[in-house]
Amino acid sequence: MPAAQNAERAARKHPRPQTTVREPSEISCCLKYVIFGTNVLFWIFGLCILTIGIWAWSEKDTFNNLGRLTNIALDPAFVLILVGTLTFIIGFTGCVGALRENTCLLLGYAIILALLLLAEMTVGILGFVFKDWIKAQATGGFQAFIVHYREDPDQQNLIDWIQEDWLQCCGIEGPKDWDRNNYFNCSSREVGSREACGVPFSCCRRRPNEIIKNKQCGYDVRKPGYGSQHIQSPSDWQIFERGCLRAGEEWMEANLIRVAITGMTVGICQNYDVAKIIYEKGCIQAGEEWVERNLLLLACAAVIIAFVQVLGICFAQHLRSDIWAQKAKWH
Repeated sequence: MPAAQNAERAARKHPRPQTTVREPSEISCCLKYVIFGTNVLFWIFGLCILTIGIWAWSEKDTFNNLGRLTNIALDPAFVLILVGTLTFIIGFTGCVGALRENTCLLLGYAIILALLLLAEMTVGILGFVFKDWIKAQATGGFQAFIVHYREDPDQQNLIDWIQEDWLQCCGIEGPKDWDRNNYFNCSSREVGSREACGVPFSCCRRRPNEIIKNKQCGYDVRKPGYGSQHIQSPSDWQIFERGCLRAGEEWMEANLIRVAITGMTVGICQNYDVAKIIYEKGCIQAGEEWVERNLLLLACAAVIIAFVQVLGICFAQHLRSDIWAQKAKWH
């Protein structure tokens, strides 16, 4: 009996640990970390874009001279800041919301994606309905680029890229549009501007096997009789004659040909000799042609982007439901 009592006392002092069966979690780890990992990349990407935009503004001393911004929507650095901020917010809410299982952040993430998707669809629909209005806005923006070409290095680099690398065009309707700029205006010869009656180097046609870019190739090309004096052979064909408005339209039409199996060639030749030197087509027309040539590709890209956004919304809502289900089990 004493032995049995001692054993009973020992059992009371040192009870055996009870084994508990852990219930499976309602939260999908795969879904949670897919959202987390994807949005970490967006977070980093947005931070990089935002940093580049702020750095570009600081280099131009824009923060101390905000009055110099003639049209903030057309400032490339501002566009980078806006895109970087939006991407950073999306990445932050998705990343932290998934990692911390925060339903409020996940709800905000889903709402932002839904609003962004709605805005993209609205812009796409309005783009087809108000095509002429958009063309007028693009023309006005390009005119502002031309007028302030020498004042903002970011806008200068952007218009050079459009004319030289993207659309191979010159001006809005043609090279004569550069008369809007004080440096390239033909009347500027009276004040000693060397660029008077010329165009930027980005209007120049590239020569075969050209190693060093000629930054003075656009000088005097709009002067009367320039072509007959300077063009002796095909190797002397230097600059683009077409305006960027015209080039954009032709670019869109050419892509529409590929999609709809139709044929159309649009061109404006203002001066045969000068056309051999510079691009004659305007950049707006060239842009429209580019869109039409790549209409199918652009449509596929839009569908893919929309699908990814819808997928993000569904994933976020599904994860929120899992979190609420897990909390319901605890209570």
